[in-house]
Amino acid sequence: MADLFSPVRLGEIELANRIIMAPMTRDRAGPHDEPTDLMVEYYRQRASAGLIVTEGTQPSPNGKGYWRTPGIHSPEQVEGWRRVAEAVHGEGGRIAVQLMHVGRASVRANKAPDAETVAPSAIPCPDPIPGPDGVPVPTEMPRELAAHEIPGVIAEYVAAARNARAAGIDGVELHCASGYLPMQFLSSNSNQRGDAYGGSAENRVRFVVETLSALAAAIGPGRVGFRICPGVKFNGMDDADPAETYATLLRAVDHMGLAYCHLIHIPNQGFDSLDLVRANWSGPVIENCGLTRERAEKVLAEGKAEAVSFGYAFIGNPDLVERLRTGAPLAKADRDTFYTGHGDDARGYTDYPRAG
Repeated sequence: MADLFSPVRLGEIELANRIIMAPMTRDRAGPHDEPTDLMVEYYRQRASAGLIVTEGTQPSPNGKGYWRTPGIHSPEQVEGWRRVAEAVHGEGGRIAVQLMHVGRASVRANKAPDAETVAPSAIPCPDPIPGPDGVPVPTEMPRELAAHEIPGVIAEYVAAARNARAAGIDGVELHCASGYLPMQFLSSNSNQRGDAYGGSAENRVRFVVETLSALAAAIGPGRVGFRICPGVKFNGMDDADPAETYATLLRAVDHMGLAYCHLIHIPNQGFDSLDLVRANWSGPVIENCGLTRERAEKVLAEGKAEAVSFGYAFIGNPDLVERLRTGAPLAKADRDTFYTGHGDDARGYTDYPRAG
């Protein structure tokens, strides 16, 4: 029977255990959105995870939405990720970069002067986004992507994935949750297009299907995962029928041989999203959302997931795997230092002690 500490293979990536570090924005990148020495140390400290999924990383300047988040589209950024990968691998860990294009979920002050805010439809994100000073401000009106531009956006993702592999990163995760660009295409309220990328569920999933297909062709399907959260309302999402949308998506990509589906498992009226995933997807599943050790072990024992991911617990506990193994108490993370926006600020980042 699988347990938290047994090895597992997700596509082409061999993991020493089934405890995944979930992607978490920390706003510590350098002035050119490059991974810093502090970020290298942060990820190195947590390399005992079976797999680290990095913070959301923009594939292009247009994809940036938050202050001091890293990119993977410039040589300086790629070099920073190479140092991160070397540090994690030096500790015996594995790491995947989460590719995050925010689409309409951005504010002008966080972006390069010549970067655009684009989306499937010219509908602004209703939720404010923090600016450089951390104060949430209204988002700007996005420009609707023309159909002929969509292959170019997919090509940005592909270039980012190739950059990740060139940096020694083990794989990539396409961020299809949290109201960012892929989810904006998926959701019926943010996607009001009248072409082949809008309307029916089959059309609305097309962008994600084509992006995953292109990523798989570029770096191999066994090094590509994707993250979803059916029914989430974050950043103005309000799909009319998330069960239909995500069942359609999962069936469309099930044959690709992708590494995993990473599910943020939230309550939904009328359906359970883990059951939905299992009914429509035959590949490995990573279960996420408020797990305790007991709940995580139960999910694995029942065969509902191949691995489980923890977010906040990894912030305050760089040695989370060992603490779970020994039953040591977990330290509480300091929420006031989650997002400082300073690339040299170790507070609440790399200064959490190990147990004992």
